[in-house]
Amino acid sequence: MRRRAPRPLAAALAQVTSSLEPASDLAAAQAAWEGVVGAVIAAHATPVTARSGVLEVLCDEAVWAAELELMGPDLADRLEQALGRRAITSLRCRSGPPRSAKFA
Repeated sequence: MRRRAPRPLAAALAQVTSSLEPASDLAAAQAAWEGVVGAVIAAHATPVTARSGVLEVLCDEAVWAAELELMGPDLADRLEQALGRRAITSLRCRSGPPRSAKFA
């Protein structure tokens, strides 16, 4: 009986973590985000919600929100290519702190 060579740990971990990812448009967009927009933009902008094809992006400064609004159609196309499907049709960008739940 012949033994197979050991599998690299990275390949096994990638298989496990991919099965743990939530199957949502937001999770897919967040996973692809840095690869689509680059490290500089990703350091200033984060996808926070996705509803009905609209990806809301939270930016740390208003200038980043304005710039990403202008880049929105191009970024939506690039996300489509990265995801392999048209999950995101447009971007809505805002600046400021994340919205938090209100407690009474």
